[in-house]
Amino acid sequence: MGDSSAVEQSLVQVLHNDDSSERTNNKTSRQKYIFGFLSTLAASAGYALMLSITQLALQKVFKKESFRLIIEMSTYQSISATMVLLIGLFASGEWKKLVKEMNEYELGKISYVLNLIGTSICWQFYTVGSVGLIFKVSSLFSNVISILGLPVAPVLAVIFLHDKLSGIKVMSMVLAIWGFVSYMYQHYLDDLKDKAEKRGKLVELSEVNNLIERS
Repeated sequence: MGDSSAVEQSLVQVLHNDDSSERTNNKTSRQKYIFGFLSTLAASAGYALMLSITQLALQKVFKKESFRLIIEMSTYQSISATMVLLIGLFASGEWKKLVKEMNEYELGKISYVLNLIGTSICWQFYTVGSVGLIFKVSSLFSNVISILGLPVAPVLAVIFLHDKLSGIKVMSMVLAIWGFVSYMYQHYLDDLKDKAEKRGKLVELSEVNNLIERS
């Protein structure tokens, strides 16, 4: 059930990103579209792997509980991601278009910069929250909660911006809810199993005590 939930979360990310690029599909070649789809799938799997590695590091390497550790893990991950993005930005030559993009921003240069700063701050809170969920629960739960909030943006866009609710968006939301329900149901089954095992041990212990008293 846990593996199924993880796969569902990856599918949600793929469908969500696929829908975001729906408007530009006519302008891109088939090869680029396939490459983008595979890249999104790899990124989804890589994100789940990163969460699992983070949980492994917290349990096997650091072996301590502190808020400082969560901040440090979030900082290291953010620095690594920033370095990779900067390498890709300069290697692809996209950095040359940043000035043009800022000048053509409809709300102005100041709004463009504030948008970037606000996005960075929000992502830092998101990273700290994700690591905190891993720290307190598990990497799978952190991934489930993260993906559960992914369809919220399209829903808000439909309500406030009157955006179209496409079939892919609906499928993305259904898969996100399905993954969350699957995780909670598996957690419920595991809890029942643990209670049954504890009851079995108590019964065995009671029988042993009765035998001792009789002897």
